Amino acid sequence: MLKAGGAKVTLAGFRRTTSPVAEIEGIEPVDLGATRDGRFAQRLGAVARAAVSIGAKLGAMPRPELIIARNLEMLALARRANVAFGASVPIVYECLDIHRLVLRDDFVGRTLRGAERHLARDVKLLVTSSPAFIANYFEPFGQIGAPVELIENKYFETAPVVAAHFEDGPAPPPWRIGWFGALRCRRSLELLADFTRRQAGRFEVVLRGRPALSEFADFHGFVEAEPWLSFRGPYRNPEDMAAIYREVHFSWAIDFFEAGQNSEWLLPNRLYEGCRFGAVPISMADTETGRFLKQQDIGVRLSEASPEGIEAMLSGMDQDRYRGLKSRVLARNPRTWSYDRSDCAAFVDKLRGLAAGSSTFAMEAAA
Repeated sequence: MLKAGGAKVTLAGFRRTTSPVAEIEGIEPVDLGATRDGRFAQRLGAVARAAVSIGAKLGAMPRPELIIARNLEMLALARRANVAFGASVPIVYECLDIHRLVLRDDFVGRTLRGAERHLARDVKLLVTSSPAFIANYFEPFGQIGAPVELIENKYFETAPVVAAHFEDGPAPPPWRIGWFGALRCRRSLELLADFTRRQAGRFEVVLRGRPALSEFADFHGFVEAEPWLSFRGPYRNPEDMAAIYREVHFSWAIDFFEAGQNSEWLLPNRLYEGCRFGAVPISMADTETGRFLKQQDIGVRLSEASPEGIEAMLSGMDQDRYRGLKSRVLARNPRTWSYDRSDCAAFVDKLRGLAAGSSTFAMEAAA
């Protein structure tokens, strides 16, 4: 969005790979070191090391007009970078998930919330992706006093979507449920396996994306042992989106990874991507996603997270009912699901205003 909106971007952040990353979207990133998924203590150490070296690593670049810090650890590093730049660069705080550690009602949680309040005391803007993050975390805990910009996890539409992308997909049965994106929810995997076994081939589940292997005992072995589950690897966004959603009838928009907290508050990428290409979303009714679908009058909303609960909503599926569900998704304004270049330009204009009239600005501190 920053590049498409006309910003000049320098990217700095951590990586999960063993070797430095050569480029991201055509940008050579400033490498701050490696972190490991789910290893909080290791990440703290990486942040501490980066805090010592970030001035030297950024010393060769021109002074930016704005710094965007994505998530709490990057906010700490953004402030360190700002000192190296002369302590007068405006900072924007981007928070797209509320980590379970900051919600704990103990010393760790209180310390992290206090650190966030301190580090964000003079940020110029808070960017987040769901209204529920504001209502359930930032407002009740009094974390940040800055204005809020809601940038939803919408599909980034670089070219017009053609009518062929909205074909009904493969003829059922089987009915196909697509679970695409960051695959991290073991409960969803087990739930879908139980449901498809009960249906004995009437429903299939196609998984695509990048599984968080630390969250599963044996992700690949589990999927291979299930007769109606298949994993088809990563995909390119946006190049492959139309094709992968055209292969399925439904989109799984459920995540129990941090049940009762972040998972109930977020509005996931797969919600917007699936709906943009006509896949009927499946969500839990008592989540922010479920409330969003109710407001839009679309999708399948489950009242119970069990194979029986899915069967109650889907087992009687036929062509007529499915066409009705899909037609309601397609009837919504496409702007509900996607951003285009005009949205990017508007966002960059807002940031340009924060940068006090500067014509260019440079750095996004992001993972």
